[in-house]
Amino acid sequence: MVQTAPIIDPFGRPITYLRVSVTDRCDFRCVYCMSEDMTFLPKQELLTLEELARVSNAFIDLGVKKLRITGGEPLVRRDIMKYFEAMGRRLGDGPDGGLEELTLTTNGSQLRRFAKPLAEVGVRRVNVSLDTLDEAKFAKITRWGRFHQVMDGIDAAAEAGLKVKINAVALKGVNDDEIHRMVEWCGARGFDLTFIEVMPMGDIGNENRLDQYYSLRQLREDLGKRWRLTPLPLNTGGPARYLRCEETGGRIGFITPLTHNFCEGCNRVRLTCTGQLFMCLGQEDEADLRAPMRDHPETDAPLNEAIRAAIARKPKGHDFDYSRQRVSGEVSRHMSHTGG
Repeated sequence: MVQTAPIIDPFGRPITYLRVSVTDRCDFRCVYCMSEDMTFLPKQELLTLEELARVSNAFIDLGVKKLRITGGEPLVRRDIMKYFEAMGRRLGDGPDGGLEELTLTTNGSQLRRFAKPLAEVGVRRVNVSLDTLDEAKFAKITRWGRFHQVMDGIDAAAEAGLKVKINAVALKGVNDDEIHRMVEWCGARGFDLTFIEVMPMGDIGNENRLDQYYSLRQLREDLGKRWRLTPLPLNTGGPARYLRCEETGGRIGFITPLTHNFCEGCNRVRLTCTGQLFMCLGQEDEADLRAPMRDHPETDAPLNEAIRAAIARKPKGHDFDYSRQRVSGEVSRHMSHTGG
């Protein structure tokens, strides 16, 4: 594979990080992510595994160094390891390399089955979405999730040598009484922990995001009442800001799209399972990459041109806002469609 000139957005930011949603399907129905009676996309609209590999390779050849696989739940996609194997071959500095990191965000339900094969193809880190350590709350938040299956999956990931990070969406009145327990549990297991503000995306039915919204500025103040937190000059290529918990030695991250705009250093774009490229999580603008692939199976030149044209439209930042007790900047698509 031949590396070409890297893609730079209109604000001088190199795009080195691609998040790929390989499916919109999931075996959970988390209240902040999708409705319980979710209608999923027809399978014929999804990119094939070969097309997912093709577009991912195009981005790697254009300078992408980090690839994160998301969903839905990526591990429920049939034969998904074929795609991971193809991407694993792009890791390293060899003639077919170029990719520095291949990672996964998962709900953990399938990790007992997949943790070891993922490690074997070059995955070194996984992010597991886990909003509570209480089994009853877990059932309420995920609707369909099985708590002990996820706990076993997390154990399997650790046994396979994968570095585990726990992602917890902060939900007022739901898990705000567990923040200290989460810090303690992750610290004891050697897991990083990242808290995420709930985002205004998609119609989720009866759930009210404004009622759920727990400012991470307030959460950090609440943590500081029990733990000694030291800022870390850490840049993982993502939007999180990290602190070290002195008592546990663990790292705690905060992703704050509402109380703190993290857009100034954005280096990422998001590809949906249907081949739509979103240049910003909080904007509706998208670019179709499926058509140039299917219309031109013999060459990637039109695909590369479409990617560059899309990056040229990347905005400076998103419009999410919960100020003045209202939601603005809300986007209609579900988080499961974009892939977070």
